[in-house]
Amino acid sequence: MTRDRRTRKTDDRRGRKPKQKDHRRDARRPAATRPKTPKRAGLPIVVATKNPAKAHELAKLLEETPFTVVGAELIADLQAPVEDGATFRANAVKKALHYSRLVDSLVLADDSGLEIDALDGQPGVRSARLGGPSATDADRVRLILSKMESVPWERRTARFRCEIAIAQRGEVLASFDGSVEGRIAFEPEGSAGFGYDPIFFYEPMRMTFAAMTAEEKHHVSHRGKALERAVDWLKHWCARKSEPGSGSSG
Repeated sequence: MTRDRRTRKTDDRRGRKPKQKDHRRDARRPAATRPKTPKRAGLPIVVATKNPAKAHELAKLLEETPFTVVGAELIADLQAPVEDGATFRANAVKKALHYSRLVDSLVLADDSGLEIDALDGQPGVRSARLGGPSATDADRVRLILSKMESVPWERRTARFRCEIAIAQRGEVLASFDGSVEGRIAFEPEGSAGFGYDPIFFYEPMRMTFAAMTAEEKHHVSHRGKALERAVDWLKHWCARKSEPGSGSSG
């Protein structure tokens, strides 16, 4: 895997003039150095997560919607619900409903995780809690690799799943899902992303999620797919609320 990736990078750069613009590198430049479209003030939507990396990713994916994303700063002092659902949808709905009773705005919550076939679908809904409350992302990655140490490449199939729920004032308005197939790498690769991204190998691009740019990952990821459906719904919801006689958008 590592050799293939290095070969790809070498092939991509072969014959390139020293000062020729590298569009891939340009895409990785910090957001502050890239031209920005003026941000429109929009309706607030609360992203119901206390995970800063996930909040940032969701906010980026929601940039082109008619909403202003409010994240962890609003719910930081609010008690989080216990995520004890048996499915990703159950946990997403529980989080969305919980926070929608505490704030007036629309609430978007997601629950996502990794399912590994050789481990009978584990860690599944326990993905974020694998290894206990004090475990870090790196700890969880090491734990998965240790469990998969003797599993050959052809049996390392896995998938990321994501479920998104949207709620307001104690009512679920919509839910959406997304998934992506891959394999568990033999070792971590890449430094971007979070969670299990360093060991989730996406075969069509021959790299892990953590080796992708944010744009590449969002285009193919489970969360990107689920949120694409959610964004379409949100745009229609906003349009309906803007029609004369529709009342307050909340």
